[in-house]
Amino acid sequence: MRARRSYSAYILLTVFVVGGLGYLIIPYLRSKSSEPVASIPTESASAPSFVKEGEVTFLSGGKMIKKIDVEIAENEAERNKGLMYRPYMPDSVGMLFIFQESAPLEFWMKNTQIPLDIIYVDSNKKIVSIQKNARPFSEENLPSYADAQYVVEVNAGYTDLHGIKVGDSIQF
Repeated sequence: MRARRSYSAYILLTVFVVGGLGYLIIPYLRSKSSEPVASIPTESASAPSFVKEGEVTFLSGGKMIKKIDVEIAENEAERNKGLMYRPYMPDSVGMLFIFQESAPLEFWMKNTQIPLDIIYVDSNKKIVSIQKNARPFSEENLPSYADAQYVVEVNAGYTDLHGIKVGDSIQF
């Protein structure tokens, strides 16, 4: 009886060892085959990269507060996409939206991964309202509360950090 248990244990141990080696070796052999291996794109590989198209300077009483590099969204397709699908944005950049006419505006954060401050600016380039810390992926409408022709989007907290407020102005 004792010999049979030892023999059974030996067979069971051998099966586990061979199975374990097979589990480790088969994926290695498959990766060495001539068949192409499908790759899954990473989020950063598919995320749009920043392209500097201009600069926006924030002014208070005619004095410069801060300057950022911006991408410009000046047609409907660019305005609709905005900063969607970007997992990160440096504090030194933003997006400037340019509209043909001044009117009440509303933005939302659908497909936008980073929290933003949305700065509404009138036709005289004066800041009329700021929607602070807009929540990522939110479909809530964030209104300008006044006529606006330009909108600047920056990282959430940027306006508080640099003291940018309603009544200040921009230059681009």
